[in-house]
This record gives sequence, C-alpha cells and structure tokens, in this order.
Amino acid sequence: MKNFLAFIFGGLFSVGLMVSGMSNPEKVLDFLDLFGDWDASLAFVMMGAIAVAFIPFQKALRSQAPKTIFNEPIDLPKNNKIDPKLISGSLLFGIGWGIAGICPAPSFTLIGLGHYQVLYFIVAMLAGVLIHRKWAGA
Repeated sequence: MKNFLAFIFGGLFSVGLMVSGMSNPEKVLDFLDLFGDWDASLAFVMMGAIAVAFIPFQKALRSQAPKTIFNEPIDLPKNNKIDPKLISGSLLFGIGWGIAGICPAPSFTLIGLGHYQVLYFIVAMLAGVLIHRKWAGA
C-alpha cells in the first residue's frame, strides 16, 4: 500500500510540475530573468507549495520523534549551520538551474513530455553526483 501511495503521489507531483510550468525550461528561465521579461507565475507556484507543506513541516519539527503516516521515523537533519559547503553547493545548484532552466526533479518529467535532449542534463547531473561522492568520500 505504501509503494502504491508513493506512486500515486509521485505521479500527482509530476502532473503538478507539468501543469504549473515548472518542467518547462523556458518558463523557468523567464522566472529567473529579473531584469528582462520576468514571469512571476512560478513565484505563486512556490508560495502554494510552501503553504501546503508549512503545517506538516512545523508539526515534524516540533515533535520529539516525528513519524510518517505509516509510523516510520522521519530523520530530520541535525546540522543547521551555514557553512562553506552549503553555500558552494547552493551556488552550484542555482547556477546550473539558471543556465539550463531545469531543476533535477522536473528533468525527469521532461522525458515524459518527449524532450529527450534533457538526457544530456540528467547524465551530467548524475555524473556530478558521482564525482561529489568520490570527492567527499561518501
């Protein structure tokens, strides 16, 4: 049942990405173009996502031992320091998103939309993950 629900909610998330335009690189680049033809519509998508997630996240943060609806423990990060690794990772993510107009999760929805050139992005993203794992010793 848990895997079935994960499939359903993952599919719903994918449909939401497509309907909202989050999987369209041109729309994302227009959102990031603050000094050009700025498209603010994705800001509303993000605000909606924050509104939906706010209460469950607050509940998990305030709980001594947060659990999922399947009574499995939620492992929240213990480190909340802003360090050079966090800043450099955020910058690298943002620069990559700004250059390609593609965020990692929506990149997979683009395959479903028939944009097979996104495979270049996905291969590069996975290579970056592997390089980081080797470099960080994870």
